[in-house]
Amino acid sequence: MQIAHPEKRPLLVSLPFTVQTYDIDFARHVNNGVYVRWLEDLRMELLRVHYPLEKLMANNLAPIIHSTHIVYKKSIELLDNPIGHMWCTKIGHATMTVEAEITVDGACCATAVQRGVLLHIGSTKPGRVPSALREQFRMHNEGNPAS
Repeated sequence: MQIAHPEKRPLLVSLPFTVQTYDIDFARHVNNGVYVRWLEDLRMELLRVHYPLEKLMANNLAPIIHSTHIVYKKSIELLDNPIGHMWCTKIGHATMTVEAEITVDGACCATAVQRGVLLHIGSTKPGRVPSALREQFRMHNEGNPAS
């Protein structure tokens, strides 16, 4: 298993989000379920940039979330402009752990940790994390990001 150095954020991606009126709950802030959707958007961006979903699927692999842990620190409201950041902290043979934070004006509003596994499409058998993705993680973790 490869583990990120604490001061590094290998495979870092960032995305701005738009808070929609339907994202707001009765307490007048972004509903908790919206954060899960934003994490999905961030994971898809991480794959798009570092190992496109199409390549995974061509190798008969699908990314599946095993667990999600979110810590809400500050509410996000309708007119806020949140930005999500996600990076990889661990890569195993078939598993990946990503961490995320969602900020507004530089203030951290939520953090999250998600653990996932790559499964062979059509089965419950794990597949291996592609060597190209493992190599990108290693390069970013050592401070030499691959282009």
